[in-house]
Amino acid sequence: MLKTRIIAVFLLVIAVAIGWFTYYKGTFKLGLDLNGGTHLVYKADISKIATSEVRVSMEALRDVIEKRVNIFGVGEPIIQVEQGGILGSSEAQEKLIVELPGVTDINEAVKSIGQTPVLEFLTLDQKDSEAVSAKTELSDEEKNLEIAKLFKPTGITGRVLTKAVLEFNPNTGEPSVLLNFNAEGKALFSKVTKENVGNIVGIFLDGTPISLPVVREEIKDGKASISGAFDLEEAKLLVRNLNYGALPVPIELISTQTVGASLGQSALQGGVRAGIISLIVIGIFLIVWYRLPGFIAVVSLAVYTIIMLGLFKLIPVTLTAAGIAGFILSIGMAVDANVLIFERMKEELRKGKGISDAMHEGFARAWLSIRDSNTSSIITGLILYYFGSTSVITGFALVFLIGVVVSMFTAITASRVFLYAVAPKKTTKLSTFLISNGFTRTFTSPTNIIK
Repeated sequence: MLKTRIIAVFLLVIAVAIGWFTYYKGTFKLGLDLNGGTHLVYKADISKIATSEVRVSMEALRDVIEKRVNIFGVGEPIIQVEQGGILGSSEAQEKLIVELPGVTDINEAVKSIGQTPVLEFLTLDQKDSEAVSAKTELSDEEKNLEIAKLFKPTGITGRVLTKAVLEFNPNTGEPSVLLNFNAEGKALFSKVTKENVGNIVGIFLDGTPISLPVVREEIKDGKASISGAFDLEEAKLLVRNLNYGALPVPIELISTQTVGASLGQSALQGGVRAGIISLIVIGIFLIVWYRLPGFIAVVSLAVYTIIMLGLFKLIPVTLTAAGIAGFILSIGMAVDANVLIFERMKEELRKGKGISDAMHEGFARAWLSIRDSNTSSIITGLILYYFGSTSVITGFALVFLIGVVVSMFTAITASRVFLYAVAPKKTTKLSTFLISNGFTRTFTSPTNIIK
């Protein structure tokens, strides 16, 4: 008994610690419908893509847009591919759904997502440049146009760029942009710089030169630095644009929707209110109907709620209205497991068994039913999460899955430990009344059972 009580106290201390962490550390990640934001729907042009390549291209599109959105500074964006019509038919459609929680400037979001900058490296022979510059009969503008025509492509584009990083000169503090290439880009850049020592390798963005450095030596490490031509804000903008990358599939914005912060706050308050009311009503029912085990179930339910909220912050889970609904539903699953256990205990008491034996038999006999019902719920949740085509479905499924798993722990482990820790040692009329449930008379002798 002492060991069981120590374990029970330990579980309570852990629950309090998790509750403290949940209350004081950070905030919950809220989805679009609770935090407000922007909902964008894009239609992808797949007319020039082979049917077998559509899925891969759309996944690549999703990854590129996700990278752009993260650079845009959005927390927990939701980006999904949605297929409509019959793939391979003239009516097939591929859509990209972009949800940006907390983003209020729609125009800026659309502009940032839709940009398709083209990054190119072009070479120019230094002698040719000097020859054009020496032509006195040409104006400066004509010389620039003439020089622009002399640049030749190298095959190095944004396609082979891994990332761009903002750096600062340790001596002057001036900003510079460091470019890192992938394996293919590294080999190309090494070849181009080796063949153009003394010449210009220009860096062009959307056809406009942003840097025209002269190559001093072969660069083998796959890194290039752009500096000296911009201030800090221009350097930040350049890094952002370079990291965007080009879209693998053309897209067209077909729908925008704004969810106001006030509407999101109303939905959040409504969900929290529903959760609190459900907990209170369930708690009252459990205590009135199941007495001591019901009180233990309420304590376990509190532990369950604390663990769930802690996991929401730790993972973290982006909470939506659908997710809160899944959380409330999982509360019912947690209570259901306790109800099964307590009803089994009542049956054992009616057979004339003592309190200790009734509790052990109740948990043992209820386990199979709890296991089977929760397993079916987990399978259903996994199917919803895997095949869910919208964030509403996947958000609900994720929270529901976590809730079912945690409820199994609190119902089987926590409830049992707490109940064993406070259960009466002797079987008396009072102790039997406290452990049994309902308002009908409970008999302790099998010969007195009314059939």
